[in-house]
Amino acid sequence: MTRAWVLHPDIKSDRDRRNAVMALEEAVALAVALPGLEVVGSEVVPLPKPQPGMLFGSGKIAELKGRLKSADVELVLVDGPVSPVQQRNLEKEWGVKLLDRTGLILEIFSDRAATREGVLQVEMAALSYQRTRLVRAWTHLERQRGGLGFVGGPGETQIEADRRAIDEQLVRLRRQLDKVVRTRDLHRKARAKVPYPIVALVGYTNAGKSTLFNRLTGAEVMAKDMLFATLDPTMRAVTLPTGLEVILSDTVGFISDLPTELVAAFRATLEEVLAADLIVHVRDIAHPNTEEQAEDVRGILDGLGVRDDVPLIELWNKIDLLSEADAEAVRVRAARTDSVFAVSAWTGTGLDRFLEAATEALGGARQHDVVTLAHADGKRRAWLFDKGLVEREEQAEDGVRLHVLWSARDRARFEAL
Repeated sequence: MTRAWVLHPDIKSDRDRRNAVMALEEAVALAVALPGLEVVGSEVVPLPKPQPGMLFGSGKIAELKGRLKSADVELVLVDGPVSPVQQRNLEKEWGVKLLDRTGLILEIFSDRAATREGVLQVEMAALSYQRTRLVRAWTHLERQRGGLGFVGGPGETQIEADRRAIDEQLVRLRRQLDKVVRTRDLHRKARAKVPYPIVALVGYTNAGKSTLFNRLTGAEVMAKDMLFATLDPTMRAVTLPTGLEVILSDTVGFISDLPTELVAAFRATLEEVLAADLIVHVRDIAHPNTEEQAEDVRGILDGLGVRDDVPLIELWNKIDLLSEADAEAVRVRAARTDSVFAVSAWTGTGLDRFLEAATEALGGARQHDVVTLAHADGKRRAWLFDKGLVEREEQAEDGVRLHVLWSARDRARFEAL
């Protein structure tokens, strides 16, 4: 086990700074989520402003050096961005390896990636991240799975990465990923022809999405009390207790300050959300930072370009972790809004009302229909094709005949054009 120490720099000059204690707790949870690490200490480091060369001031560096040495620390995790120069100087000063928040999340994602697409996306994100840094040996690039080699493993000697080699590797990975994404698009188009609406579960990491997914589908998706337990998307066809058949999609959890490299790399994974007929935002209502987490999720959904007309239901999950009085107060607050439900995915409490609302929001299952349009009605024809609702098109004397597969909600939107 690698002995690790977690630091959260609480930068006073940062206008968007988060609650330092909560941020440190999340950073420790991230560290615990990575196999092979033992967190032996953690602390918040108040910082008026970052120092360009060393991040921290000389007095704090000396103080931390003593603590790290006495605890036999081998790896320091800094919960925030660390420049290559700062990383090199701090590693030299403290005699330890150092990872910033982006590096740690990349390590976790690499360890969890199970599908070919997930592995390729992590490798690309890691290459983009390391392109401007001093790089340890790139032996991990030949591996299908496992850690990225930032923390430990073979080839630990420090080497300068050849940028051209990295760029060539990026081009090669991008080609492979393009093939995987094309296959994924074909699967998505095939699913679009199935008369089942898609329900996407989204939410902050560790909010309980996989627990809910398992309860509704009877599947055995990894559901642990840890950050990023789910990485690759999982989809299952399921018949809701209301009789409606849907495809349920469990997506990767969101997190604040998600590395930009990963936002880009995992866009294809999150595109399942863009194809959804209903988005279910699962929140850990028992978490002290539940409001801030919800804002982070909404921000990422906005960034993805989720359509305004896709219905969204909020599930305030984990009420079983609250006292009876607090749980009742949450239920009362949730009841004030039609699209909010207080539930426990673990015990099943409150899920019946949510499932009824989900069925109503989806407007029932899709059905086959025939629409005849005049040749001049190009706008409505284009709309049907754009939404992927057309199965086939035939020429008729009075225009075009389109065989469509749609829901009542799709038909209503079409008629409103």
